[in-house]
Amino acid sequence: METIVSFLNDIVWSWPLPVLLVISGLYFSIRMKFFQVRYIKDMVRLMLKGEKSDEGISSFQAIAVSLAGRVGTGNIVGVSTAIFIGGPGAVFWMWLIAFLGAGSAFAESTLAQVYKQREDNQYRGGPAYYLEKGLGGKFGKFYGMLFAVVTVISCGLLLPGIQANSIAGSATNAFPIDHWMVGVFVAVILALVIFGGIKSIANVATILVPFMAIIYILVAVIIVIINIQDVPALLALIFKSAFGLEQQFAGVLGAMIMIGIKRGLYSNEAGQGTGAHAAGAAEVSHPAKQGLVQSFSVYIDTLFVCTATALMILMTGMYNVSDGNDGLIIDNGVYEEAADGTKDVSGTVVYTQASIDHAFSGMESFQEGFVGFGTYFIAFALLFFCYTTILAYYYIAETNIIYITKGKMTWLKPVLGVVLIASAFYGTVSTAETAWMMGDVGVGMMAWINVIGLLILQGTVIKVFNDYERQYKLKKQGKLDGEIVYVPGDNDYKVETFWHREAVAEEIKEEYGYPDSK
Repeated sequence: METIVSFLNDIVWSWPLPVLLVISGLYFSIRMKFFQVRYIKDMVRLMLKGEKSDEGISSFQAIAVSLAGRVGTGNIVGVSTAIFIGGPGAVFWMWLIAFLGAGSAFAESTLAQVYKQREDNQYRGGPAYYLEKGLGGKFGKFYGMLFAVVTVISCGLLLPGIQANSIAGSATNAFPIDHWMVGVFVAVILALVIFGGIKSIANVATILVPFMAIIYILVAVIIVIINIQDVPALLALIFKSAFGLEQQFAGVLGAMIMIGIKRGLYSNEAGQGTGAHAAGAAEVSHPAKQGLVQSFSVYIDTLFVCTATALMILMTGMYNVSDGNDGLIIDNGVYEEAADGTKDVSGTVVYTQASIDHAFSGMESFQEGFVGFGTYFIAFALLFFCYTTILAYYYIAETNIIYITKGKMTWLKPVLGVVLIASAFYGTVSTAETAWMMGDVGVGMMAWINVIGLLILQGTVIKVFNDYERQYKLKKQGKLDGEIVYVPGDNDYKVETFWHREAVAEEIKEEYGYPDSK
């Protein structure tokens, strides 16, 4: 199994994919004049706005669900492994892919809104929908179906294991329990929520994600304040290492760039298409609004949470760096001892746990009370982060099951739930290396299909953005009252969409055969 997964991983994650991701993010950023800088204030305003309906969730709930998928093991374990493989410079490449990825996140989330539809009395949207409708014809149907099948396999089978493996690793470090016990616990708490649908998942995510993210970042801020004098030198080290100017890391520059982009994508998921599913479920008056909100979620994930992890690890010196073979460029003696007595120096969760332990045990006033605090804190942080991520995976896989079956084979939803829970349980008892490789294959396959589709449909993205910006400027000038509203022209798209049907007057609906808006 490991040999097969490793072979597939090498193919999917060969150099063209990172290049494609960077080109895609750069293209959308340039075409929209780096909106991710110009519209930051409006991103926050729209995120907090409370539009919702019986069919749609609010923008805040949508970003909570998408953050549930984005903020997980990639923000803690992924950052640790990125530093181990590529050194401090890998952090810069994670930042870059997040900044450019905001463009891809806008594109996929806006398209999810443009081509969303009502099913099961709720909005459904995502790459499968916009690839089919946007591309049109037999190719569109084939391409949308291809993404849907790959996504069900990835989110339902391949990706939950990574999150569950991280929960198990941190929990067994903190408490005297076995991996299978963690697996049973995770299975039970997943079953309690996933069968409740998007409303249930959104309610849980809305509570847990902001709560844990704020606490996590607060702990990081405290550690940064403690070590504030090291910040300039640390930032210099990150930037110099990123371009091979730091001699000791020059030999791993290629690995640094690749792992930074790979872990950055795994963490923020921009271009992968997962965040677009939650975006398509939101109630908004213009598709670009949800595009802006989801762009900001990339910032929260990588520029806030991932950076918090990286700074804690680098400031405290609780990391090792591989030389690309079996040796170490930097050996700070940070390792995890396996059950068989061998030492794992590659980090996984132990770097982050050790960094918090070291930071607080170094403070005299906290020395007694906080020895080992990091181990327990990260165990609970990963439980919350990874748990909500697995819930988001279920919703994404469910949406694509609905797409594939056209909403007819509803019995597949509980089957999917059982498969996902079984996958999560397997992840708690499998090796971390196998779990990560399986997850990387899933992420990479989705990214390949989605990013190519985004570039083909770029004209629609730019048109919708320009429509929003035109109205936004009129509103700023006092020439537009009320909300910015999207009403597409009759010939804007190859096929009819949700927004076309909404714009059709009541008296001509029957004549044109449109279904009732409900």
